[in-house]
Amino acid sequence: MRAVLQRVTSASVTIDGNIVSSLNGNKSGLLVLLGVAEGDTETESQYLAKKTAELRIFEDEQGKMNRSVTEVGGSILVVSQFTLLADWRSGRRPGFSGAAKPEEGRRLYEHYVETLKGFSLPVSTGEFGADMKVALVNDGPVTLILDTKEK
Repeated sequence: MRAVLQRVTSASVTIDGNIVSSLNGNKSGLLVLLGVAEGDTETESQYLAKKTAELRIFEDEQGKMNRSVTEVGGSILVVSQFTLLADWRSGRRPGFSGAAKPEEGRRLYEHYVETLKGFSLPVSTGEFGADMKVALVNDGPVTLILDTKEK
């Protein structure tokens, strides 16, 4: 699995002109773009969700990145994005054969979301497989790429 974590002050997902999910308010949160790779399992999903919930990328009172989204009382917006698994090494058109098939991608995406909720975090989502417009205000900016193949 591959995820792009962005620390945000706000984020939203719009489908067909309607906002379907959003994070707003005076607390920071995370926008997570999530790609599921062929061969990924619930083990990777659980590992990545735990890392997402516990990664210390929010500032403490001294301005150091020393707190997790859980510790700051933040929320998370998760958006499926199979294009994170693009193979761009050959030619000019990326290939997506490394991404999980849609049924398996959806299953593990939903497993990741449910695992995050188990950390008592408010989690909202986009719509798997939909054409979404994602808007965000990146805080910092802080953006990290996590890949379970690199653990």
